[in-house]
Amino acid sequence: MSRGAILSEADIIQGYLAPLASEFAGAHGLRDDAASLSPPAGMDLVATMDAIAAGVHFFGDDPAADVGWKALAVNVSDLVAKGALPYAYLMSLAFPETPTLEWLEGFAAGLGEAQSAFHLSLIGGDTDRRPGPLSITITALGLVPRGGLVPRGGAKPGDRILVSGTLGDAALGLRLRSRDFPWTMAQEQHAHLSARYLRPQPRLGLVPLLRAYASASMDISDGLMKDLGRMAALSGVGARVQVEALPVSSAARSCLAQDPDVVAIIATGGDDYEVLATVPARVAGEFKVAAADAGVQLTDIGFIEVGSGVVLADAGGRAVALPRVGYDHF
Repeated sequence: MSRGAILSEADIIQGYLAPLASEFAGAHGLRDDAASLSPPAGMDLVATMDAIAAGVHFFGDDPAADVGWKALAVNVSDLVAKGALPYAYLMSLAFPETPTLEWLEGFAAGLGEAQSAFHLSLIGGDTDRRPGPLSITITALGLVPRGGLVPRGGAKPGDRILVSGTLGDAALGLRLRSRDFPWTMAQEQHAHLSARYLRPQPRLGLVPLLRAYASASMDISDGLMKDLGRMAALSGVGARVQVEALPVSSAARSCLAQDPDVVAIIATGGDDYEVLATVPARVAGEFKVAAADAGVQLTDIGFIEVGSGVVLADAGGRAVALPRVGYDHF
């Protein structure tokens, strides 16, 4: 991060972060040591926490507004997958050096855009300076009707497997951003991949539908095959996915036409932040129609079966070999 005007912690909090908390009375203008919450009667509070760090989840020179958006979006994505409406969030910022005014302005603007899009407010947190990369840790809070949280481990044999949106775009966007991109395509397709990497889009329209239809749900952050494997293992079942059913954008399809090995990026690339859900087969069609009415594309990609493990199968039923199943921090 480049050098700029010297700011105190109070300057950062009151000048750039407190305005993001102005609509939540319990945040006390970020002037107190804690916030107060009173969830509506009959609602459960759902909590999730994800951190993003420069050099791992974003590039240090990515636009600050996009970093702010992504930091909040990846957390809201978890709430959505649980059938929870976003409510509020806390944020910890760890700077390796004093941020510039320009960076703070952009970061706060990106957070503000995300707050407006996802309908939640900042209520507190912490700022400090420490060695290491810039890191942003958010704890997001959501609301579900009492007992209504959609679990990760509820998939049952016979359920259909559905995913929202398209897969692989963010991983291809990362390749594009890293200048490790040997495929040719139109400029608008480049822009699509970049946007999918920089600004994930939580599928808020699915929140009530997941509670109504899904037996299990989670978001795809580390790649379809890895996250589906987690869901299947926790549910005590196996899963089979058809490779030709995987939903891809025109940009990803262009890459795939030039290089069939791109299928591995589509099936295992991280940062999709799409919803992965299982639903009883008898309501899968109804779920898809309701989602389309809510402005969200759902694609049926396979089914849950008795057994264990996850298979990505081709049209002939043969397992597709993959170099890895997804992203792993360790």
